Amino acid sequence: MLTKLYQWTLAKAAHAHAERWLFAISFMESSFFPIPPHPLLGLMCLARPERAIRFGLICTIASVLGGLFGYAIGHFLYETVGQQILQALGLAAKFPVAACYLRIYGAEIILIKGATPIPFKLITITAGFIGLSLFTFLWASILSRAFQFMLVGFLFWKFGRPIKAFIEKYLGLLSAAFLVLVIGGFIAASALSGGGEKNDKCSQATMATLR
Repeated sequence: MLTKLYQWTLAKAAHAHAERWLFAISFMESSFFPIPPHPLLGLMCLARPERAIRFGLICTIASVLGGLFGYAIGHFLYETVGQQILQALGLAAKFPVAACYLRIYGAEIILIKGATPIPFKLITITAGFIGLSLFTFLWASILSRAFQFMLVGFLFWKFGRPIKAFIEKYLGLLSAAFLVLVIGGFIAASALSGGGEKNDKCSQATMATLR
């Protein structure tokens, strides 16, 4: 099933309305669709590197809007819709862990999501459920999504098709470097504010279980 969905998603790169499909898939992936838009974005940037920044912007805007939709599901419809989505995607068991860390760290977890495989839909639905500040959720989501999508768009725009191999080889390292900086920042802030006591509340769960 997932393989078919993946192939269906990739096929949209050659569609006459590829940009609309990129928007739709980016929007849906932030709340309920299992396939991320990254493969489609990569193919479209590879075919039209001069429009890569535009494609990255489309992904960013659509993903943030989709994140707000996921937030609304978690806030207003968790019992009737949100739970079913998480169960269908195999994320239900990770929900308590996500809720725990979002309550403690808030924006930092959303920013970290921009550089890790943590499913963004898990974050959006959970943030809505726990009532995370909408302003915090919005600005952190914009930065997180822009980091992922605009970086790819910029690299293709700046360097064209030859950058494909570099992205495949080093984008993970760049993301990891960003992740280290973010984690270092909020760990330092947590230590200064007595965050060790907060961490005890989630002592039974680690960030690894979010992946």
